[in-house]
Amino acid sequence: MSKPRFVLDTNLIVSAALLEKSPARQAFEVALLQGSILVSEALQAELSEVLLRHKFDRYLSAEKRLRFLTSFISLAVPTAVTQSITICRDPKDNMVLELAVCGQASIIRTGDKDLLVLHPFRDISILSPHDFLEELGGVRK
Repeated sequence: MSKPRFVLDTNLIVSAALLEKSPARQAFEVALLQGSILVSEALQAELSEVLLRHKFDRYLSAEKRLRFLTSFISLAVPTAVTQSITICRDPKDNMVLELAVCGQASIIRTGDKDLLVLHPFRDISILSPHDFLEELGGVRK
């Protein structure tokens, strides 16, 4: 049986990088252990831009954020996006749906209400961090 494929949105990945004991970090670690995390060029570009913003310096040095980003990219599965999807009420979130569909993901993990309202989308579960952890048995206290 193949490993499940996950899409994690930018906010979750940034939170996982900055907040070591957060549900986002737990969800990130569970996804790495139990499956594959997909990444597209668009998601990688957005993540690079957001994660390296100076406003995050107070949480983690730019060097450590860059190391996290480099590590994430080396662990993620590069996925070509070959379909255009325009269903999300926030057009910037369509890239998450496109990645999930093109990469045949089983779950999108997000806290974004514009994505959560679409659950399920084409047989892809769209779950909050807590629901994601519960479903995969990774809830830690």
